[in-house]
Amino acid sequence: MENAAMDETETASPGEGESLVDEAAKWRDTALRTAAEYDNYRKRSIKDREEFIRYANQTLLEELLPVIDNFEMGMQMASQDTSSMIYIGMEMVRKQLRDFLDAQGVSSIDATVGQIFDHNLHEAVQSEPSEQPEGTILRVLRKGYKIKDRLLRPANVVVASVIDNEPEKQV
Repeated sequence: MENAAMDETETASPGEGESLVDEAAKWRDTALRTAAEYDNYRKRSIKDREEFIRYANQTLLEELLPVIDNFEMGMQMASQDTSSMIYIGMEMVRKQLRDFLDAQGVSSIDATVGQIFDHNLHEAVQSEPSEQPEGTILRVLRKGYKIKDRLLRPANVVVASVIDNEPEKQV
């Protein structure tokens, strides 16, 4: 029996051994690639799930912003008599709204008069000739907001444009 086993190994050609080694290397490479692809898929799935959770309320918050804008206009009118019960009650609601927005990761965008326009945070809805440098914010028409690091709504601003000092030529 030992002779029969020896005969089989002796009759195997050297090319067959190399082809088996090549095939084993191919399958090992395939297994490593599959494991790497699975690991990348798992990481991407975790990242997608975290991002979904992080920004899940974005649509709700976008719809809430006009309500907040109107509330702020009401606060401006009510601020004429800061001792009135209406103003005091509205101030309590304003604090609750701010606390809610803070808890959701929402913050207002810094847009102040004299600041340079930033197209990443501001939306220029109008330009006016001014002595200010071109692109300087002259007025803020509507507050902008961010949710964590993502823009929720840009601030609407009026920016300065170059004053045309040349008189018009008549033809």
